[in-house]
Order: sequence, then structure tokens, then C-alpha cells
Amino acid sequence: MSPRTNIPAATGTWQLGDLTVNRIGFGAMRLTGTAPFDRGMPRDSDRSIGLLRRAIELGVNHIDTAAFYFSATRSANELINRALTPYPEDLVITTKVWPSRDPSGEWWWAAPEQLRGQVEENLRQLGRDHLDVVNLRVPPSQRTGSIGEHFGALAKLRDAGLIRHLGVSNVTSEQLTEALAIAPVVCVQNPYGLGASSEDRALLRLCGELGLAFVSFFAIAGRGREAGPAASDSEVVCAVARAHGVSVAQVRLAWTLQQGPHVLVIPGTGDPDHLAQNMAAGALRLSKEEMARLTSLRPADA
Repeated sequence: MSPRTNIPAATGTWQLGDLTVNRIGFGAMRLTGTAPFDRGMPRDSDRSIGLLRRAIELGVNHIDTAAFYFSATRSANELINRALTPYPEDLVITTKVWPSRDPSGEWWWAAPEQLRGQVEENLRQLGRDHLDVVNLRVPPSQRTGSIGEHFGALAKLRDAGLIRHLGVSNVTSEQLTEALAIAPVVCVQNPYGLGASSEDRALLRLCGELGLAFVSFFAIAGRGREAGPAASDSEVVCAVARAHGVSVAQVRLAWTLQQGPHVLVIPGTGDPDHLAQNMAAGALRLSKEEMARLTSLRPADA
């Protein structure tokens, strides 16, 4: 693998426990196909491997993945293993458990005692003897429920040495507080971007007060989520992009990063040009007036 050519110093770094990561990472969900999971067309394996290696060269040292990121012919974890082994010493790989998919692609949600099997599957696919960070990904049906039993099971796996650090994903402020009472948390990974709700903003502020990384996903896709960005963007976003000569995706990433030094992004792509644009977004500085205009967008307009 070629040495790094462009460490994104302008973006800065943050800590995931004792691990230092650049604030722009890479999400692996789109490595396997033109759309996540079994949707879309499979991507060429060599192209995906090349993309991962290029991401490392551009300064990515934080990759977000999951064992359930697979299609009929591709596995994101196994592509990461093939592309990056032996892993760079500073590379941090985060993964998620609780949701899972069986070999046919059907979704299921693990009981607390099944989380060990999910952790071990990630270890096997990635070729690791421990996982850097494991996020407990909370199902939509549990957004108002307790996560204590599941998070406690992960804490035991951390004590056993299978996991280095723990995080939570798709949580509320109350669930974060519950998790912190059980074991240390190094990051909160939630959807966040233009049009974020007051509840989302409050959780982001809380993470800043606690010194925790807030890892935003769907910062580019917004309401499109797994389907990707909308076909057309708000004129406000487009106007800011035109003023800087950049893409709307770069504006969305820059706005998210300017929410605080503890805010990280993990945009995913299968396109080398989009990868380079995403990494360059860290150098984009939006003015206070532009930030205010973008922040004022309602969810339906963002």
C-alpha cells in the first residue's frame, strides 16, 4: 500500500478513548454494491479494494463497518480485510451489533446472549483478535426503551478483551445516560445533518459537554438515508455550494463538521472521485452567515 499523501490536518482529530482518529472517516455500507445490502448492482471487488486503499492514502484512519453489510456476492468486512491487511497501526475500525442478517439476507435482532456471536463474526471476517470500537446499534422499536441489558452484555465482552472500547448508535440522551452508568462510552453514532431536530441537536451538545465523539452518519444523504441523497437539493444549499465552487455534498459535510470539534463524519461511497471530494470537505470553511442560513432549514427543506 502506498504511504499517506494528504493527511487532513485542517479537519483536526478527536479521541475514541485512547485512539486518535481524523474527523473525516469512511463508512463501508456502499462497498458491496451501488445500493446497500441486496439492492442495486454488485460492485467490482478490485475497485472496492482500490477505493479502500485510496481512502487510507488520503488520510482516513477511521472506518465504520458491520457484519450485516453484505450482498449476495460481497462482504464489506471481508473486502476491508483483503484490502488493508496488514492493517496500518493507526487505523481504527468500528463496527455495530444488535441487528443482524441471516445468509438469505433476512433481518433479525439479537438477544443479549447472542451479541458475543455477532462480535466473534466481526472478528473472523476482519481477521482481528479484538475489535477497536463496537457500537450497540439500537433498533427503531427500542428508541424509547431500556438498552441496559444489551449494553451490559457488551461491557462483559469488553472486560473479556474482545472489545477495546464501546459506543452507542441511534440512541436518545436518556439511553446514553443509561449506558454511561454501566460502562465507559467513547462515541455516539447517530444520523445528523442539515435539518436536524432540536432533540438531535441537544444530544450533540451533550456529547460535547461530556467530551464524547458524536459520529454523524447520513450527513450527505439526509432524509434519503440508505437510499442516498435526494435528486434535488434546497436552493439555499445549492447557492452556498456555487459560492464556494464545491458540491452540495461537501457543503453538507462542512456544515456538520462545523457543529463542534467533537463531531466526526463517516461518509460512504463507491466512487473514487466522490471519496476525494468528501475528504476535501474538511478544508471548506463556511461563514457565520452561511452557517446560519443552512441551520435555519427545516427538516422538510434540508
